[in-house]
Amino acid sequence: MRDYIPPSHTGLYCLIFPPLLGTGCSSLKPIELSPEYTAPPANNEIWDAVDVTTTVGWHALLDNGPTALDWRLIAIESASDSIDFQTFLWFFDTAGAMVLDHIVRAADRNVTVRILVDDTFLVHESELLLALAEHPNIEYRVFNPFKRRSGGLVTRQLLNLSEFRRLDHRMHNKAMVVDNRVAIVGGRNIADEYFGLSDTYNFRDLELLLGGPVVREISTAFDNYWNDQWSFPIETLSHKKASPEQLAEARRVTEFSQHLHTETSVEDLITKWRGVIEQADTGAAILYWDEPPKGNPKNREEEPIQVANELVALFDGAESEILIASAYLIPTPDLEGAVKRALDRGVRVRILTNSIGSNNHLPAHSAYRNHIKTLLESGAELHEVRTNARDRDRYMLTPVGGKKLALHAKALVIDDDKVFIGSANLDPRSLRINTELGFLVISDQFNKKLRKALEGDFLTANAWRLELQENGRVYWVTDDRTLESQPATSFMQRIEDWFFSHLPIEGAL
Repeated sequence: MRDYIPPSHTGLYCLIFPPLLGTGCSSLKPIELSPEYTAPPANNEIWDAVDVTTTVGWHALLDNGPTALDWRLIAIESASDSIDFQTFLWFFDTAGAMVLDHIVRAADRNVTVRILVDDTFLVHESELLLALAEHPNIEYRVFNPFKRRSGGLVTRQLLNLSEFRRLDHRMHNKAMVVDNRVAIVGGRNIADEYFGLSDTYNFRDLELLLGGPVVREISTAFDNYWNDQWSFPIETLSHKKASPEQLAEARRVTEFSQHLHTETSVEDLITKWRGVIEQADTGAAILYWDEPPKGNPKNREEEPIQVANELVALFDGAESEILIASAYLIPTPDLEGAVKRALDRGVRVRILTNSIGSNNHLPAHSAYRNHIKTLLESGAELHEVRTNARDRDRYMLTPVGGKKLALHAKALVIDDDKVFIGSANLDPRSLRINTELGFLVISDQFNKKLRKALEGDFLTANAWRLELQENGRVYWVTDDRTLESQPATSFMQRIEDWFFSHLPIEGAL
């Protein structure tokens, strides 16, 4: 599984090689470009046909990976004017190739495409990205890039250790805006495991498909990042030559993926949009987003920013129940305090996060491990995803066989009328270091919908329930067994977990 691993590794390098932090070549300088903005909402045959139902904002839950991929492709096929695409990670596997192919074909029909990707996982993709940016209707920018770009992932980080403080601040936002009419926002990156297509591990994730006036707010947020002085055109970062052959190979759609999405006529697209809008929720949707750094990211103080403050406020306003789904759970002091205050008020707090076996970021799990007893003693109910969850076929293509499940969703259900879905985990990296984006939805009906969607994830057939014993030990309980130690996949994983839990790196995770 691929997700936000490198910064914590960089933190380890800094512990091992502290003298290098103040040395090295000159730093990357910010870039000044003429500002560009998303075009006004487009009018075309599709949007004109469904506009009667979009005078108010609407949102639909994308709970299933293959369905989420299908709606991405439907949205791109519907574009006539513009596509703004912002993500933390994009791999050119089956899902990535399908999105890439649709974007290029949209550009071929004169849709203006702007792609903004964080630089964490762009190793070895320079020729492909340069070829993509050579398309007259595609611009490709990289946020807060590494200056020295040689070698693999680890080598590149070591070569840039002198700029660790700048590079530690990443853009974790995920959003796609089409024609300034519809958007997709949530936790999914673009890779097979986020859409249930991996042969090994797949993520349980959540997103919102949105329409109406609120989309223009997402466009405004995108424009702020696009025009930031740390968003660099890919052609300014690489001295390599574009490779049309590599682009052609990367957008090749395999026979395996043919059944995942079927191209349809304009009439069929209109029918699909009308169908999803008629079933969508129309409660108030409020965008939470962190602005990009005003100056050099290295000078940004590591303290709560907008999304973090809003989430703590949600906790402090809860009256009856807080339900949490967070892939990485490492409570900051502010968040831990808000949870404690809620529990002291008699609010029920139920939490779903990854187990040691399902967590693809072991140092993050090791830091979370240090909070387990505190949370349980405070009265919180803890549940951890089982890799062999009985109902994991809900989130991945069958046959399931030996495929494993992990959690990547970032969601809150507050009382009986509020829901938050976005890109922010409940850990220091999301709450104090990275930038994030998500929506608060105020709606009784949507609250019920997400509760129902998450209900099965908390069952002991799908998650371990943690129980604190009178002797202070923690047991992991499911419907068919009880463990007196963490459900690790190997003895070595336990050793590594113990080692990381004793390192002073929690604040960087």
